[in-house]
Amino acid sequence: MSQPKGTVVLAYSGGLDTSCILVWLKEQGYDVVAYLANIGQKEDFEAARKKALALGAKKVYIEDVSKEFVEEFIWPAVQANALYEDRYLLGTALARPCIARKLVEIAQREGAQYVAHGATGKGNDQVRFELTCYALCPNIKVIAPWRLPQFYQRFPGRRELMDYAKKHGIPVPVTPQTPWSMDENLMHISYEAGILENPKNQAPPGLYTKTRDPATSPDTPDVLEIEFERGVPVKVTNAGDGATHCSTLELFTYLNDIAGKHGVGRIDIVENRFVGMKSRGIYETPAGTILYHAHLDIEAFTMDREVRKIKQGLALKFSELVYNGFWHSPECEFLRQCIGRSQEAVVGTVRLSVFKGQVYILGRESPRSLYNEELVSMNVQGDYEPADATGFININSLRLKEYHRLQSKVTVKQDE
Repeated sequence: MSQPKGTVVLAYSGGLDTSCILVWLKEQGYDVVAYLANIGQKEDFEAARKKALALGAKKVYIEDVSKEFVEEFIWPAVQANALYEDRYLLGTALARPCIARKLVEIAQREGAQYVAHGATGKGNDQVRFELTCYALCPNIKVIAPWRLPQFYQRFPGRRELMDYAKKHGIPVPVTPQTPWSMDENLMHISYEAGILENPKNQAPPGLYTKTRDPATSPDTPDVLEIEFERGVPVKVTNAGDGATHCSTLELFTYLNDIAGKHGVGRIDIVENRFVGMKSRGIYETPAGTILYHAHLDIEAFTMDREVRKIKQGLALKFSELVYNGFWHSPECEFLRQCIGRSQEAVVGTVRLSVFKGQVYILGRESPRSLYNEELVSMNVQGDYEPADATGFININSLRLKEYHRLQSKVTVKQDE
């Protein structure tokens, strides 16, 4: 055992990696405080607590951050229509700053100089965890075992880690683990690594856990009405059975259940990690997918065209910053404020159908709608003079005429 080095707060999951890391940190001379975030994953938290204490943790914190995860991280992403590389709804990327924020709080409460995590040296999570920690507590020291040669040279593979676990009495699963890595929270679950590392391999049928196969999902859709205020869902009603949900977690969990039942929210993508490599990931984001489509619709209905164009550019940058781990950066804080300001008039109700893996918009209404039925009608002229369109077209055609006139001259010259 090494000389005492002080206290470290470990972001602990209860799995093989962080259990081994807990014991290894003790070997290095650290007093270990384990912190397990309840962020909506299916987990036996009491069993995880007992396991951490049995492995030598000085103290165990189990913190329920589900509500703040939804209200302070997921809702801003819904307001933004945040989408990384056109498809990924950022379930893991949004969770990491929420988890890391509490990690820092506990370190400060315990007077700990160090925090530690089990993220690998190739992924995005190491960046997300550490940028949050450094932003919120600049003097904190981060221990990342999977980036330390003395750790990864000792444990080059899974077999060495399993041997270490057996040697130190760390419970090892008796059944073979799934041949891929999984990470779950209230918003989504991700699957990567193992047999999924070959991008041409189709996801095995038994992989998905949050959503049913659309082929075997119900043959009758669920019709939902989702009410928004300032771009945030505040109420969901099932038109079929009249079930209504308003509180944050209840509403989000209900949408997860409905979407999961109908196989909504699956994607299989190759994405660009911040560290510079491409990776294959499979994601299930049930409630997030419904809310993305619903919010997109009510926003288009209530927001000025030019404001929306600017906001779309901000959303693109916001998604990139969140993915890369810059939630607590000044630029991301600025973007959240701008996007929040754009949502003041995003109020109303969207009616949609959830069916066979898809979300279908059926209708919408809003007291802040910019839609003028009389103005747009083919049957009523309204406050619009069709003759004015002639000048509008002539002015807009001027640039095109001049461009093609010049092109004609150039073409003639080349042919001579």
